[in-house]
Amino acid sequence: MEDPTWHLLTGEYPPQPGGVSDYTALVARGLALRGQRVHVWAPGDEGTLDEQGVTVHRVPGLFTPPGLVRLTRELDRCPGPRRLLLQYVPHAFGMKAMNVPFCAWFSARVRDERWVFFHEIVYPWSLASPVRHQVLAGVTRVMARLVARDARRMFVSIPTWADHLPSALRGRAEWRPVPSTLPTEVPEDLVRSVREELGAGLWLGHFGTYGAAIRGPLETVLVSLLRADERRRFLLLGRGSRRVARELGEQHPGLAARIVAREDLAPLALAAHLSAMDVLIQPYPDGVSTRRTSAMAGLALGRALVTQTGLLTEPLWRESRAVALAGDTSPGAMIEVAEQLLSRPEEHVALGERAARLYRERFALEHTVETLLSDIGSRS
Repeated sequence: MEDPTWHLLTGEYPPQPGGVSDYTALVARGLALRGQRVHVWAPGDEGTLDEQGVTVHRVPGLFTPPGLVRLTRELDRCPGPRRLLLQYVPHAFGMKAMNVPFCAWFSARVRDERWVFFHEIVYPWSLASPVRHQVLAGVTRVMARLVARDARRMFVSIPTWADHLPSALRGRAEWRPVPSTLPTEVPEDLVRSVREELGAGLWLGHFGTYGAAIRGPLETVLVSLLRADERRRFLLLGRGSRRVARELGEQHPGLAARIVAREDLAPLALAAHLSAMDVLIQPYPDGVSTRRTSAMAGLALGRALVTQTGLLTEPLWRESRAVALAGDTSPGAMIEVAEQLLSRPEEHVALGERAARLYRERFALEHTVETLLSDIGSRS
């Protein structure tokens, strides 16, 4: 039987920023390098280009009703068999994360083989939430059921997402952690150059986008760690880092000279700056989990990483001893664990080695591609 052509449907794709954007590009190129025929469909300015062996179709308003009419016509022109791999994030499809028509369209594509990767799945429900949030929670559950009910394969970035699927479908969900979306190897001379440019000191780093749920705890931890030792300096990396560094400097003028930001770095330069850090500080409001590409970036580069246990944290983080793990998501718990690690510099290398080993064995892109291609053999 002829292998299907892959058609990846995504709400974002480079040069659009975002973790799902970078992830989709990595997977598409990984499949293409293995000899697969790969198309990507994403919103954007009109155009079709060949990008490193991947045919990228950009369609204005892709997930709107007119866009779906166009997508239907264009897909039907592509020779079969076709495999649709949906990169599922409710808010990426527009309509305030309630794009039921798109999910119904996906469910109705019965002539195509449908797969779905749930990066996120539903909006959390609480009886105490405003009515609009309860409506959003309900609608996102309907959407997830629509795309999942006839999918041939389903993947979840963390095991907890499967709990939000209908009970009859949960057992079919495959846990597939996301890999790092940055280069996983950096030339030593480039790392040395970054260290020389940053200057002397014990460098702590954070990589992220500085959303409200992370910004507050990060500030508490950062300020405490810097005040405890004048040798320490903090590097903020990622979108929004310049603004946050400036605001922190204004709020804590005595620390301003030791808070540095680097934004809009190319992937290799960003990886080099992460590699130049002594310790990474990565708080997450729901705990570290295998959907966090910022944590994966640090693991892949073999950095000593301080993070937290939370609602979505999988057991492997404690079992592997690959990160310095606070017992809860409070800033105080993270400060305590960070200070313990910083007081034992000899542990930094060992922790980084365990981090890199865990990444290679469980999370590297090659595992994702092999999982996707494992279906090829079962068809022949």
